[in-house]
Amino acid sequence: MKDVQRYVGIDKEINGGMTDTAKIIRDAWVFGLIPETETCEGWLAAGIEDLWRKVNAEWEKYNFQVANLPDDMRENFMRIQTEALEKAKAQGWAGEDALVGDD
Repeated sequence: MKDVQRYVGIDKEINGGMTDTAKIIRDAWVFGLIPETETCEGWLAAGIEDLWRKVNAEWEKYNFQVANLPDDMRENFMRIQTEALEKAKAQGWAGEDALVGDD
């Protein structure tokens, strides 16, 4: 029988947490769907997918635009994203710079 894959947790993600799954989790924090202390470690793919659906439904309310978020929510979004970027860069993530020279 195949082992069930479980999520490692946003704090243990590759690329300093700059993955699609980590983005779902950070957005879920912004929308208050899960507390910022929730790393989702040990979650099954179905749980992450369910969280994605909930996050997507929240983004729909704001036409998928950060600028349409209420001020407090937008400020929280920016704080979470800034912290995530700083952490990822400190862990060696180069973002788009990693693509330079890959032609």
